[in-house]
Amino acid sequence: MSAEVQGAGPDATGSQSRTFEADVAKLLQLMVHSVYSDKDVFLRELISNAADACEKLRYESLSNPALLGDEQKASIRITLDPDVSRVAVEDNGIGMSSEEMIEALGTIARSGTKAFVERLESAAQQAESSQLIGQFGVGFYSTFMVADKVEVFSRRAGSDVASLWSSDGKGSYSVAAVALEEAPARGTRVVLHLMEDAKSYAESFTIEQMIKAHSGHVPVPILLADKPDAEPRQVADGAALWTRPKADIAAEDYTDFYRSLAGQFDDPALTIHFRAEGRQEYTMLAFVPGSRPFDLFDPQRKGRMKLYVRRVLITDEADLLPGYLRFMRGLIDSADLPLNVSREMIQESPLLSAIRKAVTGRVLSELDKLAGNDAAAYAKVWENFGAVLKEGLYEDFERRDALLGLARFKTTTSAGEWRSLKDYVAGLKENQTAIYYLAGDDAKRLETSPHLEGFRARGIEVLLLADPVDSFWVTSALGFDGKPFKSVTQGSADLASIPLADKAEEPAPEVSSAIAAFLAFAKTTLGDDVSDVRASERLTSSAVCLVAPDQGMDRRMEQILASAGRLDGALQKPVLEINPRHALVGKLAAARETGGDLAFVESATKLLLDEARILDGTVPSDPAGFAERLSQVLAKSLG
Repeated sequence: MSAEVQGAGPDATGSQSRTFEADVAKLLQLMVHSVYSDKDVFLRELISNAADACEKLRYESLSNPALLGDEQKASIRITLDPDVSRVAVEDNGIGMSSEEMIEALGTIARSGTKAFVERLESAAQQAESSQLIGQFGVGFYSTFMVADKVEVFSRRAGSDVASLWSSDGKGSYSVAAVALEEAPARGTRVVLHLMEDAKSYAESFTIEQMIKAHSGHVPVPILLADKPDAEPRQVADGAALWTRPKADIAAEDYTDFYRSLAGQFDDPALTIHFRAEGRQEYTMLAFVPGSRPFDLFDPQRKGRMKLYVRRVLITDEADLLPGYLRFMRGLIDSADLPLNVSREMIQESPLLSAIRKAVTGRVLSELDKLAGNDAAAYAKVWENFGAVLKEGLYEDFERRDALLGLARFKTTTSAGEWRSLKDYVAGLKENQTAIYYLAGDDAKRLETSPHLEGFRARGIEVLLLADPVDSFWVTSALGFDGKPFKSVTQGSADLASIPLADKAEEPAPEVSSAIAAFLAFAKTTLGDDVSDVRASERLTSSAVCLVAPDQGMDRRMEQILASAGRLDGALQKPVLEINPRHALVGKLAAARETGGDLAFVESATKLLLDEARILDGTVPSDPAGFAERLSQVLAKSLG
């Protein structure tokens, strides 16, 4: 989301003063005063931005070598000035024009500033601040945690114009042209005027330790000057971590690199580092985050994998993994792709397609290994990203079996623990031929659904599917281990052949003639509101429930399509199943058979349908009629 500006006219000096929109100004204040407890993050973010700028210049110079000029080697230089409490972070990368500065530095929380601010406020109240910068990635704006004024001098490579962006972080910023000698010959210099309580960040020891702890693995050398007139010394050599042998890399090195690359504070849940040789030669270093990103379900969200060619950053928007793996962070460095290929053409490269296929398979394989070796760690990964991985069950037919093996579910017998389909199939009951599931939008309501009663009586495990994507993949999946998926809300239950869990219980008796006559009466009374009325095998304690016809669409799927306006034609008429053993049903059947108050029996029968709709998570089709019938029944019961 781009921050809109107000009153953007230049003054007499050519400076343009711009005002952040209200939500953005509020966000900056939250960051400074409420949210972040670890202020060290600002340096990591500035170094990461500087390294990206250097990498982008390397790419653009492939087609335009003149951009490099006399300064061929990329570097990041940090200059301290403890006498005036000032820190400058300078790179000789691609640089920015004034328009690019307005776009890049006047943009916060692209996935929605208002929602972003709401989450920040909530987190500030709940002491969750340590994870936020990773989840939201506010980057450059973390500088206002330590500085009461931030200046950005920049000159784009190949340009003869330099610009200055300046702000105190309190709601406005200005952009102005500056003399060329005030800006870097190429690239960007960020100058932080430190707050009183942040003066320690101008000390050499403090900054050097921060660089080594959080930014020692960026692929650009980092130089540090203790004072403006001091000779800078190298504190990080710019050696790309992914080019080193795995045996030489400690777990802490991977974690530091992940945090620098992903802009997160958490530890990676899984690290995947390998080198492929043969038909394609490339290196992959990727991470499964330890926490869920804020914008994981944003429809506009793209993957976060970077593509390098022989250590030259080509793009950070390449389609390297399928959408259902968009939570991955990392990079692929290819030795085979041409350096001069355009960012647009790279997406159509057959070589990249082969790499994409291979790395997708490798990620799924590594997730499977994690599931087998550390079930608890994998359960956390599934908790965070399972809803996204399940998108692949609907989209990726080629890898559906592998994804089904990775899938985990809450079930009626799992006591809140995650269960695999392999576990489910191993526990099939006698004569059970299907994998049963119940889909909905509320996990707690699913657990209390009347549709489950007959299954629980027989000890049959039922998958409880509460994610929106569940209703789609489960209807397209052929099954698992030869067992088809079957909704407990669709068609007849076919439970008669499966023994009851309690052997002492007797099988249900045949439906009496009085009950049979009442079912026929109910079908006539309800008319076009239902497609059929029948005795239920699945109900044991509830009186009624609604199910889809035998050949109809699952109830949950129909509701989703209807709410999205994607359903052709009218909603299908449901089947009303009535529990022939329920006391209320028996009394209504007896009243109808003895010729009692038929008008009352008719109202009570319609009330049964209203009850079934409520249990199904919907509302009665005629609220006024429902209220009238309910009042009538209550009055009669008290009379």
